Amino acid sequence: MKPVPLIGPRRAPWWRHAVVLGAAVHTARIGRRLRAPHAAVRAQETAFAALVRGFAATDFGRSEGISPGMPYNVFRARVAPRRYEEHAPWIERMKRGEADVLWPGHCRYFAVSSGTTAGRTKYLPVTEPMLAHFRRAGLESLCYYARRAGNARVFRGRHLFLGGATTLSPLPEAAPHAAWAGDLSGITALHLPGWAEKYLYEPGREIATMADWPEKIRAIAGRTAGADITLVGGIPSWLLILAEELRRRTGKVSLSEVWPRFECLVHGGVPIAPFAEELRAATGPQVNFHEVYPASEGFIAAQDSDAAAGLRLIADAGIFYEFLPLARYDERRLGELAAEVVPLAEVRSDTDYVLLMTTPAGLCRYVIGDVVRFVGTEPPRLIYVGRTKLQLSAFGEHVIELEVTDAVTEVAARHGLKVANFHVAPRFPDPAAAVPRGRHEWWIEFRAGVTEMPKPETLAADLDRVLQRLNDDYEAKRRGGGLERPLVHAVAEGTFERWLKARGKWGGQNKMPRCRSDREIADELARLAP
Repeated sequence: MKPVPLIGPRRAPWWRHAVVLGAAVHTARIGRRLRAPHAAVRAQETAFAALVRGFAATDFGRSEGISPGMPYNVFRARVAPRRYEEHAPWIERMKRGEADVLWPGHCRYFAVSSGTTAGRTKYLPVTEPMLAHFRRAGLESLCYYARRAGNARVFRGRHLFLGGATTLSPLPEAAPHAAWAGDLSGITALHLPGWAEKYLYEPGREIATMADWPEKIRAIAGRTAGADITLVGGIPSWLLILAEELRRRTGKVSLSEVWPRFECLVHGGVPIAPFAEELRAATGPQVNFHEVYPASEGFIAAQDSDAAAGLRLIADAGIFYEFLPLARYDERRLGELAAEVVPLAEVRSDTDYVLLMTTPAGLCRYVIGDVVRFVGTEPPRLIYVGRTKLQLSAFGEHVIELEVTDAVTEVAARHGLKVANFHVAPRFPDPAAAVPRGRHEWWIEFRAGVTEMPKPETLAADLDRVLQRLNDDYEAKRRGGGLERPLVHAVAEGTFERWLKARGKWGGQNKMPRCRSDREIADELARLAP
């Protein structure tokens, strides 16, 4: 496999200058649009009007009484919010090659997703307008970075993305129409604009087809060790593995030494806090972090300011967003909650919302399972706080994923530890075993290199104190005697890797569920841990 030729600053050909100039012009255009008052709300109104026109021409739209020009208030009252289960029968018809089911025409691609590694497999339609959404939102997210940086120099080199395999599986049930299923990042990589694939995209088509992640990382390191990489994107855990492989291969301490013009690390999919210090050491101090919020259902938001300001909702790329207050959420009675759902124009800061999406892939008022909180509404910036199913509330404590992540990050930093992975679950009362009250049970894998590991009891006490500070309901349960102090297991290196591999979820965009209100994962970890 031939390495990518080094494109140094003194050898840049004319087309490289053209790419940078084009990106600068596009970034300036986006900046003007973002500065317009209430731009996001107006963009959402435009998206809604286009979407109802599309749904009106489908079997689903006709069954729901959706018509072109339908006002939003009528849509909100008439069409119930839905989970994947309610969309699944319609998606199965699309997979069988039927046209005009959820969206006009045939659908050729389906993104395979479980939402989290513990969930059931989902097939999410990816129509041509949906591919256009991902291209537009992906480019816009990079322009957000260029706007923050004050220049478009990040486009002068190549962009390395650690995405899923581009090898797709044919769906025989779609015959005589051709349809394929696979990882969303692989589908979108196959449909990059020609100029992006030619001048920016790494690791190239051949490596992109690989599904064996350790082998893929080695191949990427071999191909890019001498390349002019200015941007890298991926899941933090795999970024660290790539950095280690490149250190081993080149003898360099940081990625900035391997790639002198490397300036932007794009991360998303999981909270970065447990990995931030290690990633900073791996990349080098001058590299900027750029957070994005992608999902298989759509590219939702990207950082356009300081990290503390949250992520700006990408409101003008064809998806219509709605928000249901988490306090009102009950998946068993979604059909009764239609009136509780609000559009972007009605959201408030500092309220946790369940996110709903209506997309040009045919998902309508789709509850994707994410919970977000707006930091500000003009412009709309939000943070991801967890999943509707990934919460700790077996005892009424209502602890969310963001809080357990913040807690373990703070405690690990206090003791000089680096977290590789973790999971939290309830430990239920068991009178027969003289356990009268419930508690939280933590499974934490730390990275090697610690001189002295604190006792599990010390970690448990620290986690308990931090969670009481972060969550009033948890504090009330602890002070009232409804919960015992948590139990902590510091598991051996490789425990979570074995769990992920056993699930067939090792590598790519797969994410480890951080917490659940049941013991489905915890009991499996208990069997794996020595």
